Amino acid sequence: MDKELLAMLICPLCKGKLKYNREAAELACRYDGLAYPIRDGIPVMLPEEARAMDVDEKLHDSPGRTGDS
Repeated sequence: MDKELLAMLICPLCKGKLKYNREAAELACRYDGLAYPIRDGIPVMLPEEARAMDVDEKLHDSPGRTGDS
């Protein structure tokens, strides 16, 4: 994924930053708990196409997290 394109993309719902997950080919919004798919190198930024993230995924890289308990 192009770094310049990634820097411009925001969550269509909350307008927040997205975190790129290369392995899963997704852009994740931790605030809304949605992961938007990347298909054939193109981000699909439609909420109805997004996958709902589970609690562990949302908290994994959240700000303020210091490590595993």
